[in-house]
Amino acid sequence: MTGRKIIEASASNMKRVSVELGGKSADIVFADADLDRAVPGAAMACFNNTGQVCYAGTRLLVQRSIQDEFVARLAEFGQGLKVGLSMDPMSQLGPIVSRRQLGTVLNYIDIARDEGAEVVLGGARLDGDLGEGFFVPPTIVCGVNNNMRIAREEVFGPVLSVIPFDTEEEAIRIANDNDYGLGGAVWTRDLGTAHRVARAVQTGMMWVNCYGATEPAVTSEDIRMSGFGAKGGRRHVDEYLTTKSVWIRVD
Repeated sequence: MTGRKIIEASASNMKRVSVELGGKSADIVFADADLDRAVPGAAMACFNNTGQVCYAGTRLLVQRSIQDEFVARLAEFGQGLKVGLSMDPMSQLGPIVSRRQLGTVLNYIDIARDEGAEVVLGGARLDGDLGEGFFVPPTIVCGVNNNMRIAREEVFGPVLSVIPFDTEEEAIRIANDNDYGLGGAVWTRDLGTAHRVARAVQTGMMWVNCYGATEPAVTSEDIRMSGFGAKGGRRHVDEYLTTKSVWIRVD
């Protein structure tokens, strides 16, 4: 919403802007993936920074034949993460940024339940010693289809939606059936699958057998409702420059 208002405001004085508006990135796990890497990788693709990352992999697409095993291992991993105060060196996840955003996250979890999804881990504000803070534990929601709001709208919290798929083509279709185009990943041992999926998913960044690796020298561009403009590399600098031509008659 803020990015859209910036674009609207730029129309009155013709300002050139580069904006990043968020995402609903698909993290795709195939049955042949190395689960010892894919489980923690997919978990932290969403839970890192308490889910408050623009390119967080919040739509977890898991091939149906491994879904039960993967979700069980994912829940075990998420349950082992320590939620706590940001100044506590033992904390792995901190609080939601504000009371208002806490309400937004919890509301999305309630909406998911109302639409028929099942919360298999987390799903409620923490109480006890952390009850006065804005803490939500790692939350995993199953029984999700790509038409549910939890799969289409940015939650910006530690809420991971698990969506099953059967074939490579179906995974690509689900991944692209979204308004955003910021990040995404594919987990597989098959190099051909990795290349095909990375090429076919319509997004500015794709990772293979990892998630969230970045480098300032590498350029990416957001697409669709995730924004526009180059980020990183030489082209990022060019966003701030204007080319001027000077023509001189020499005779």
